[in-house]
Amino acid sequence: MMVSVLIVITTVVAAWSLVARRLEPWHVRAPVVLVLAGVVTGLFTHHELAATLNSEVAQHVAEVILAVLLFVDATELPGGRLFGNDPGSVARTLLVALPLSLGLMVLLGWLLLPALPLALLLLIACIIVPTDFAPAETLVRDRRIPARVRNVLNIESGYNDGIVSPVFLFALILVGTDSTTRTPAEALGTIVPAAAKAVVAGFLAGVLIAWLMNRAERAHWMTEQSRRIIVLVTPLIAYTVTVAVDGNGFVAAFVCGIAFRYVRQVPVRRQGAPAPDASDFQLIEDTNAMMTMCMWFYFGNVVVLTVAEGVSWPVVLLSVGALTVVRILPILLAFLGSGFSWRDRLMIGALGPRGTTSIVFGLLAFNGLPDGSFAVTALNAMTVTVLGSVLLHGAGSVAIARFLNRPRARADGRKG
Repeated sequence: MMVSVLIVITTVVAAWSLVARRLEPWHVRAPVVLVLAGVVTGLFTHHELAATLNSEVAQHVAEVILAVLLFVDATELPGGRLFGNDPGSVARTLLVALPLSLGLMVLLGWLLLPALPLALLLLIACIIVPTDFAPAETLVRDRRIPARVRNVLNIESGYNDGIVSPVFLFALILVGTDSTTRTPAEALGTIVPAAAKAVVAGFLAGVLIAWLMNRAERAHWMTEQSRRIIVLVTPLIAYTVTVAVDGNGFVAAFVCGIAFRYVRQVPVRRQGAPAPDASDFQLIEDTNAMMTMCMWFYFGNVVVLTVAEGVSWPVVLLSVGALTVVRILPILLAFLGSGFSWRDRLMIGALGPRGTTSIVFGLLAFNGLPDGSFAVTALNAMTVTVLGSVLLHGAGSVAIARFLNRPRARADGRKG
């Protein structure tokens, strides 16, 4: 089966690559194409999907992909300060709105699924709350969206998965793996030392490798290819070394990216013209894009599995809530007293797509939880939420931006 899957993935990616520019006007991007391919493939391999997804190989692949994704996100953040050029606004989304969203998600889950333990509801919240621009990547370049709004959304999506990952692992330990549950104190006793090791290991790895690159570059010891290769292996070094000492590899990869960005003086790559040395990240970004495409293909498989098994209405309502009120209300509360207009606040809340981060978290939960209703519920919640986000934020992001921007345009016309 693995050979057949590789043939399908590589063929579909090649076909999409040949016509990618022609498909852009119709907003048909790689995630949509790979999801459709995954759905078609899943229809013929339905009976083998659960075993394939719930395997040690699949778990390790998902872990490596998340580590690289966290590193890339951390190095793509613009501005010289920790939270970019508008740290106050970003802090409102990450330090106020994000915890509120997690709490509101748990509350909504308790109302809709009262039989589930709070630890599982927290785990599901960590899966479906973080934003990711994979389904709607053009949002950060859409000029109909104010630059200030795009900046907040851009940095928020880069940081929230790194912030949520320790909470995700805490909830996963608390729910129980291999049919073993733990108390909150025992879970904290595991996650806090692991996070501390991760911060130290990630920081040291990022600083050391970036410093060595700077020295080697001044001595003209590196080639363009070798620079790209060392950037690619940096998050893998941080992740593997940290895991080897029983640390949190995800936190390490994220911290490594932040430290690497500061010491190496990484250029801004998401907005504006890239700096000349942005090519150092070409290999890791292309590799990350390819791994992300694989995740979207497997998400298409998960869609087939979920539809075949059936999804309960409480899970559907939970996912709808995650994409709407659980996202919008905390943003509106967090931005009270800010300089943002109510229209801009609503735009930040409405444009919060879910993507690769949720898929990887969902697959890790499905693999980490004991077989049964808990694992299935977590996977179903992820599937419905991401699928809804693809429809709402992928196909509908332009319509949302146009609708929320229309009153502003009319007002600007009257002022002129």
